[in-house]
Amino acid sequence: QVQLVESGGGLVQAGGSLRLSCAASGLTFSNYVMAWFRQAPGKEREFVAHISLYGRSTYYAESVKGRFTISRDNAKNTVYLQMSSLKPEDTAVYFCAAAVTYSAVQAGNIAYWGQGTQVTVSS
Repeated sequence: QVQLVESGGGLVQAGGSLRLSCAASGLTFSNYVMAWFRQAPGKEREFVAHISLYGRSTYYAESVKGRFTISRDNAKNTVYLQMSSLKPEDTAVYFCAAAVTYSAVQAGNIAYWGQGTQVTVSS
C-alpha cells in the first residue's frame, strides 16, 4: 500500500519560512518524479514544483520561483519543500505527489497523492 505523508505545515507570518516534508512508503521512491501542488480555498489545485528521479533537475511555478526549493533524499524516501519569503497568497493546502514522468506531472496524471498539509501565512 502506497502512502505519501506530508508534514511541516503550520501558521507563519509573511516573510517567514517553513519546510514541508513528504515521507513515501510502499513504492520504489527513486522510480518516481516527485512534485508539490497546492490548493487555496475556492481555487483549483495548482502545480508548485517538481524534481527528477535523482534530484538533478527541478522546475518551479513562476509564482514561487526564487522563494521555494524542492529537494529529495532517496535514502530516506522523502521529498522536501523549503519555502521562504512567504506571502499571504501562499496560503493553501500543500500536497505531495508522485508521477512517472515530468509530462505526467504537468498533465496532472499523478500516480499517488498525499493527504495534504495546511500552510497559513498571516499578513
